[in-house]
Amino acid sequence: MKKIINSLFALIIVAIGFTSCEDISDRVIVNSDVEATTELIILETTPIVLLEENQDEIALNTNWAEPDFGFDAAPTYKLLIDLATGDFSNAVTIDVGDNLEKSFKTLQLNSIALGLGAEADMPSDLMIKLQGIVGGKLLINSSSKTVNITPYSSILDLSTTWGVVGSAANDWGATPDLPFFTTSTAGILVAYVTLTDGEIKFRENNEWTNDFGDNGADGTLDTGGSNIAVSAGSYKITMNLNTNTYKIEEFTLGIVGSAYNDWGVTPDFALTYDSYSDQFRGIVKLLDGEMKLRMNNDWGTAYGAGADGFLDTAGGNIATTAGRYIITVNLNDLSYSLEPIDHIWGLVGSAYNDWGATPDALFTRDWSQPNDDIWVLNNVTLLDGEYKFRSNEAWTLSYGDDGVDGTLEDGGANIPATAGTYSFVLDFSNPDNPTYTIN
Repeated sequence: MKKIINSLFALIIVAIGFTSCEDISDRVIVNSDVEATTELIILETTPIVLLEENQDEIALNTNWAEPDFGFDAAPTYKLLIDLATGDFSNAVTIDVGDNLEKSFKTLQLNSIALGLGAEADMPSDLMIKLQGIVGGKLLINSSSKTVNITPYSSILDLSTTWGVVGSAANDWGATPDLPFFTTSTAGILVAYVTLTDGEIKFRENNEWTNDFGDNGADGTLDTGGSNIAVSAGSYKITMNLNTNTYKIEEFTLGIVGSAYNDWGVTPDFALTYDSYSDQFRGIVKLLDGEMKLRMNNDWGTAYGAGADGFLDTAGGNIATTAGRYIITVNLNDLSYSLEPIDHIWGLVGSAYNDWGATPDALFTRDWSQPNDDIWVLNNVTLLDGEYKFRSNEAWTLSYGDDGVDGTLEDGGANIPATAGTYSFVLDFSNPDNPTYTIN
């Protein structure tokens, strides 16, 4: 009897062992027609025209019935969204968890559409499909539903026809004038500029048909007036076309702290104005430490992190982890963000910095683009020589041009340069065929 009991116990142990090694699909009965038990439902009637003023309102609602998997399952769901011309290989994936519905606000749906390549103010068909995953296995991969979406441009048009010209700005027009931008008040324009010792004027359309100077150095704009003397520095220039007056004041917004410059031992990292979002941005390498944001390299006006996550003059230091970031600051509502990025692109070579003897000429993002694929470098002076493009001022990832045809190759040939001032665009929108252009 004792032997029989021991044998039964052994059989139970073996059975448990086999069960623990089986895959979920081997030890349960899966409903082979599980997709037929649920359907992705689009509640709205399309076409849908998205409007920026409704960005916080729900634009699209989806739901689906709880599927019959044939066993007691604990599924998670995803929604995949792609252009109707796509195949879902580059789809936007939305994790829904175990919910049976998903709503999209106007702002989110607009960002998804633009990110997929839909044109602003033009109707585009998007495909949406549902996936259901259980135990790591894809058990639902539904057919797609099509919605017609007209997105709006997420880019502000703050451009004007006016600019700053002069020996202190652009060698009297050797490169494009430094731009003025519109403000919330009609007729009042603003420019954020870095000037050298010299003189400036304000003119329209990069030509001398309509220009302003100041005959009495009294802050009054005079048509065709005298040059305005300035000292080297970074400034905010406000031009009031309603009263024909102007004001020039020191202006920088920068990062200071142990995370960047040992609390001011070297100059702060200066952010630049992004007219496409009416914010200040920068691409910066930070250290483990802390930082604040301050005006004009001075503690007269400095911002830390407030309890509500916004910048506050009484806020504490902002903790950082070593890495490369896009920092964005909105001085209108004092919001800010630090977004980690993998690459900061630069130009290196005998034509610029003796192959890295000094820092590379660093590109910045083209903020007018909804994605992070386009990088620009404006008005860099090159010598006779050669150059390449590389990431993070290191040779781990670098691009040259084997055929001097504008197509970049990983580790490709050096690119020849003739002395002069140039602007560059790096385009990684097709990661298998990156390109560059020179102006």
